Amino acid sequence: MDETESGFRARLGRAVTGSPVTPLLFLGNFEVENSWAEGEPALPRVGSHAGSAVVNRMDEFALLLGGADDHVVLKAAPDPDYLDQLRELGIPTPTVHVPARQDPLRTVTEDALDDPGLLDALRRDLAPLGVQVVAHGVSLAEEEFAARTGLRLAAPAAALCKHVNSKIYSRLLADELSLRQAPGRTCETTAQLAEAVEWARGPLAGGSRVAVKDAYGVSGKGIVVIDNVRRLERLARMAVGQAGRAGSDRLALVVEEWVDKSTDLNYQFTVARDGSVRFDFVKEALTERGVHKGHRMPARLTAAQDRAVREAAALLGGKLAGDGWFGVVGVDAMVDPDGGLYPVVEINARHNMSTYQAVLNEGLMGPDAVAVARHYPVRTARPLRFAELRDALSGLLLAERGGTGLLVNNFATVNAAAATGGEGPFEGRLYGVVVAADDAATARLDAEVAGRLAALEAAHTQLEGSAE
Repeated sequence: MDETESGFRARLGRAVTGSPVTPLLFLGNFEVENSWAEGEPALPRVGSHAGSAVVNRMDEFALLLGGADDHVVLKAAPDPDYLDQLRELGIPTPTVHVPARQDPLRTVTEDALDDPGLLDALRRDLAPLGVQVVAHGVSLAEEEFAARTGLRLAAPAAALCKHVNSKIYSRLLADELSLRQAPGRTCETTAQLAEAVEWARGPLAGGSRVAVKDAYGVSGKGIVVIDNVRRLERLARMAVGQAGRAGSDRLALVVEEWVDKSTDLNYQFTVARDGSVRFDFVKEALTERGVHKGHRMPARLTAAQDRAVREAAALLGGKLAGDGWFGVVGVDAMVDPDGGLYPVVEINARHNMSTYQAVLNEGLMGPDAVAVARHYPVRTARPLRFAELRDALSGLLLAERGGTGLLVNNFATVNAAAATGGEGPFEGRLYGVVVAADDAATARLDAEVAGRLAALEAAHTQLEGSAE
């Protein structure tokens, strides 16, 4: 077996199709949770599930999962210089297919479904080859895409995907497996919410806070942190009233104590069709006010903490397999201030941000290196070409396998806002992974990248202004 067959791409293919060499077509339909949340009772006046132009262009991350014999549908063609940069690092890139039209506020799947010509071409050219579809997550839209292209979906049905991604499922599963988690209650009815409010009086009276979460909230949306009973009672009354106006007593909420922590973690495992579970990795998750900001690799865990994470993954994976699930699973976890582990904060049975960093483990990152996944705000007056970015970051980009520098793992998000029309400046993001010898060197490189990008913004805006 060659190196490519032993890498993450081959292991993923083997898990979801039964063979490491089955050709795959990738869809980066980020925030598929928005689709799962449709029709679900949500927190009153909290957390719109609307997507954004920048989030939808995160579809370009899917480039890093496919091999040379694979395919990917993207909302727009990648910058040719960016593709060259990946290939110079020895990263094989899949064949790219692009819909005729893209709406910045739609997912890549929705764009593809709006292009009958693309769907016909995929049916004609790829279905006879046995290509199977691997999506970030599966909703009804991805099922429709598979049906209209004649490509098999390498995932469980959308209804099961939605079910296992609910925060209610996470809590109930952790309880069933006796895995430590923050004290809390699930609320699928107004009566259960009333019981949760009564339970929460204890933690609140003791000086703790409680969090009320939508079952399908994502990226810090759909969560309210509360520090007094009166506010919790008011929110509960609003939720009950909202359910009543819908003619139902149904809710989809979780109420949890807001516990102290020292470190956020994210670990991933893959459940195969045959029910086997493979642990992939554990990383430190960098968050800010509940919103994902990046990862630190490797995670700084004790041997006991690492062992506990792996044991939890095996238990969770076995239960998910028993429920009919297979595919990639990411789990958010925490370390408390005393070094104890909360192995389940939330189960995300779909691809995660860290999934798209698996390419680093295929030889790009040296065995003793430290890496921090980051995204940087980039404000430009007009769309930025990758060649301009490369020149601005000269000497800072990762130039060879096992070296140090910044690996850009998504460039499309830099210019995503420009696709909405109108005049600049446009607010974008540059996603990358900073690789260096140790934490201090990583911090220095991160700061230098941020400084160069700030200078690029200033120069870019100034030149654009003078051109007017």
